[in-house]
Amino acid sequence: MGPIQRLVYTFGHRTCSQLPMIGGATISQTKPTTMALSVRQSSSSVLATESSNKGMIILNRPKALNAINLEMVRKIYKHLKKCEKSKSLVIIKGTGDKAFCAGGDVRALVEAGPTDESKSFFREEYSTNALIGNYKIPYIAIIDGITMGGGVGLSVHGKYRVASDRTLFAMPETAIGLFPDVGGSYFLPRLQGKLGLYLGLTGYRLRGADVYYSGIATHYCESSKIPDLETALLNCPDADDVPELLQKYHSPPEKPFSLQPVLEQINKNFSADSVEGILENLQNDGSEWAKKTLETLSKMSPTSMKVTFRQLELGSQLSLAQCLIMEYRLAVRHLERSDFKEGVRALLIDKDQKPQWQPTKLADVTEEHVQWFFRKLPDTEELKL
Repeated sequence: MGPIQRLVYTFGHRTCSQLPMIGGATISQTKPTTMALSVRQSSSSVLATESSNKGMIILNRPKALNAINLEMVRKIYKHLKKCEKSKSLVIIKGTGDKAFCAGGDVRALVEAGPTDESKSFFREEYSTNALIGNYKIPYIAIIDGITMGGGVGLSVHGKYRVASDRTLFAMPETAIGLFPDVGGSYFLPRLQGKLGLYLGLTGYRLRGADVYYSGIATHYCESSKIPDLETALLNCPDADDVPELLQKYHSPPEKPFSLQPVLEQINKNFSADSVEGILENLQNDGSEWAKKTLETLSKMSPTSMKVTFRQLELGSQLSLAQCLIMEYRLAVRHLERSDFKEGVRALLIDKDQKPQWQPTKLADVTEEHVQWFFRKLPDTEELKL
């Protein structure tokens, strides 16, 4: 089974029991804590709890791998604004032992089309990403489990991101005709070398310690110790103690970075000045890794790849706010006319795994079409941050 067929992204319509395997590896199941049990029994999709002067946000849609929708985004934003003024720190986590957050509910967005509500989802999601990126108090994201798309946006811009042995990170948007949003244009180009461009174009999955090695996570903690870390954070007398506490529970991974052997090839091949140049480099490389990478890229939306390349190129020179404003323009255009609907149909609705991209070849994606995605919206429709 190929990487696209195993795509785990925004399964608001599927249950965890239908996803026993992620990339061929069984996700371990641990006995839930009393807190987790009480969370599961609540019908609210977002639980905003408070402990003395600490705040906690719990994404509570375990059967949907904690995928977020507009209602959830609004609750998260509201609680973050409240905590910023009244608390000393905020922790965000997901319910269950499978996912922090598997993304946004893109199926619902595609089925709705370019409606005001669909645009509101992207606008308010990106506004939340911006708030997290400029948060005034310590923000700790416990990314224990699947963390993709919208889940990355709720974590990567925060000051502290704690990965575990169960973490599975990916930005798989090019496989569904979208682009790596939620600030992807900001954080991906700032990873080492060309790693971010590689992750953004291929949707490659980072697991466990690799999420820490890549720079996506700031700390690594064994999943068995996560409850103790949470308790310590909620009981710490001063927010100034957070760095020391996180370091105490940080366990340097035993295994090396799995991409270390091919980092030099990634940097060399993905340094081309176009997507076509990258493919040519990979063909000339000829290694098994290059062949597999070419095979992966051949399944992605040609339009999405060209838009993503331009997006990350521009984002490397922009602030987070500027990146999110640019991405909102891209999101609106993708709702209007793109491969997005077809990608979601093929991978998440009909699941035939055979998207009919338009156009089908990179050479047919014109510069004019790529530029159309980046055009400024009418002033009244632009994202205001």
